[in-house]
Amino acid sequence: MKAFGPDRKGKKFILDETGILVKLKYAGVILVVLLICTGCSFNMATIKSFFVKSDPVRSTPEGLYSRGTAEYQNGSYKKAREYYTRLKEEYPLHNLAIMAELGIADSFYSDKEYGEAELAYRDFTSLYPTNENIPYVLYQTGMCHYVQIGAIDRDQTETLKARREFERLMARYPQSKFSILAEKMVRECKLKLAEHEFYIGNFYFKNKKYNAALKRFEGIARDYAGVGLDLKVEAYIAETKERLAKEEQEQKLKEEKEKAKAAKKKEKEKNKVKEKEAENS
Repeated sequence: MKAFGPDRKGKKFILDETGILVKLKYAGVILVVLLICTGCSFNMATIKSFFVKSDPVRSTPEGLYSRGTAEYQNGSYKKAREYYTRLKEEYPLHNLAIMAELGIADSFYSDKEYGEAELAYRDFTSLYPTNENIPYVLYQTGMCHYVQIGAIDRDQTETLKARREFERLMARYPQSKFSILAEKMVRECKLKLAEHEFYIGNFYFKNKKYNAALKRFEGIARDYAGVGLDLKVEAYIAETKERLAKEEQEQKLKEEKEKAKAAKKKEKEKNKVKEKEAENS
């Protein structure tokens, strides 16, 4: 049912079932366009769809979360964050708002924005310390550091941080399946740290800095036993000690030789003095 009437300025308008006002002078143009586009076959629903802009996502927690998850699975992490953020802001007290917080953190991680991901995971831990997903969050926090570990000849700060987070998870949730994964990652971290120490030790070894090398090798044997370097480290410790002993022996012989040389020189000077005294007498 359509009705005609004046607007506030006295101009005529058409009022259809959607409640949308259309100025009469534009109605003819709109109808012509509709006739062309639909081949003269149209109905009121077609006209409504022309005037009414549909919302691409239902403004419900479930709808927003579903769309965010779909975007995440399609690899559109930024779009996923937009839906999760909208859900969190519009429905902060809904149960899905918690999952949206986690979705935001995961989207940063999958988008390789590890710094932002770590902050988001830490925020989740602070806001929901008793949530059932905390073991997963702690594991992901460790992974934010693990994926940034550099080569063995580089600084290993990220390795140390990753190990600390994994060990924290294991201590707090020993029965969690994520603790089993964390245990494996701790072993990987220890191996990387051991390889880094061995790299440094071997550098000293090659440059004949045997005391410094031995300190590194013995540190590996003490702190990283069982990670896979035991036999190699033991061999290098033995070889380093042997070379140190050889150096000490060579140094001792050198000192004895210098001492004998000094004594011989002193004796020679003494004999010269005696000869001079004999000549004077």
